Amino acid sequence: MPATISLPNTNSSRNLLHKSPAVMVLCISLYAFVIYSCMYGFRKPYTVATYSNIFFLGISYKVCLVIAQVLGYMCSKFYGIRFISGMKPERRANYILLCIGIAWASLLLFAIIPSPYNIICMFINGLPLGMVWGLVFGFIEGRRTTELIGAVLATSFIFASGLAKTVGKWLLLDFKFTEWWMPFASGAIFIIPLCIGVKLLQQAPAPSADDIAHRTIRNPMTAAERKAFILKFGMALVPVVFAYAIFTIVRDFCEDFANELWIETGYQNNAGIFAQTSTIISLIVLGIVGGSFLIKNNYKAFRVSHFLVMAGVLLSAIATFCFHIHLITPFMWMLLSTTGLYLAYLPFNCLYFERMLATYKVKGNIGFVMYIADAFGYLGTVAVLLIKEFISIKYSWINFFSFLFYTAGAIGVVLIIVSLSTHSKLYKSICNKNLPS
Repeated sequence: MPATISLPNTNSSRNLLHKSPAVMVLCISLYAFVIYSCMYGFRKPYTVATYSNIFFLGISYKVCLVIAQVLGYMCSKFYGIRFISGMKPERRANYILLCIGIAWASLLLFAIIPSPYNIICMFINGLPLGMVWGLVFGFIEGRRTTELIGAVLATSFIFASGLAKTVGKWLLLDFKFTEWWMPFASGAIFIIPLCIGVKLLQQAPAPSADDIAHRTIRNPMTAAERKAFILKFGMALVPVVFAYAIFTIVRDFCEDFANELWIETGYQNNAGIFAQTSTIISLIVLGIVGGSFLIKNNYKAFRVSHFLVMAGVLLSAIATFCFHIHLITPFMWMLLSTTGLYLAYLPFNCLYFERMLATYKVKGNIGFVMYIADAFGYLGTVAVLLIKEFISIKYSWINFFSFLFYTAGAIGVVLIIVSLSTHSKLYKSICNKNLPS
């Protein structure tokens, strides 16, 4: 258990949060967005470095770093199934700061320890960072405006990834930091706004009685409650977890190797390309996913989330096809395909499981089911990374990303249709037992 971190009273922040529902939504959204955006400053800047001509066990050194970090992230997701689902609300803020502190310290060790021995530092970096999403989302879930707040938080995945890479590239090009010290220096830029965001988010009020009436109460889950949830919904979760694993694989490659793809398409000296594309994508996805909070009926919103996911992966596949027949430019291809990918990926982080729990009146929390999906998603990422390195296939980054988008589109649509059909039958059977809609 971490030592208690003393945070000063912020009465003005509390008063602001209680001023009106709209102000509360705006403030909580902003605080969560800042925290998670800053987290990316400790996770993604190193991906803009090439670490060229360095190998370990016959594998590209950069790929080793990506694998090590994703392995750490994956382990934290498996551990988080129990840890996050059982987290008490009053401990969340301190654990966020502890996780970030450990991740930043690992980047200092990464700069000091020579390669290839510092690969272990990236594994350590991934371990605590995998917990941050669940800790932050615990402040958000179970509200009538959860989708809107969650969409703002989720779009930080897109915006922050581009921002972190832009900062990393900026430090390399303009300030001449080495590839070893750049990740730690990037963390230094993000640490103060992150601490401020945590302090302010800690003042967020718990869901109101009206929120609970519409979305159910969100409590820490015991081992018995987790087991009961799996027994009841396990088969319905299988296609969704597989689909989410595929989307996670594609999304991680887009984040970790976007620099290589942009270089291959002629943008090697454009540090701002990451922030430019991610900002556009963030605004599009925020408007579409965030608007789902207007759907009052939980079951209808849950069904809509399935169609949104299918539309997203189809957009990625269609944009890829249009690029290959020369109807759109490389820039437009990456913009549209990545927008579609995030339209498929992000609903799980702020809409799908939120409305699932509300639909079936589950008195648990999203952290449990989300960390199950995340754990298998990152397991898939590690598997594909290893396969890509050890199976000798000549490919370009354009062809590799095209394969990923086509695969996600084809398999993803089938799996989501299976999920939609399964839940339709499950919901009808429960309705027959007089479950209120």
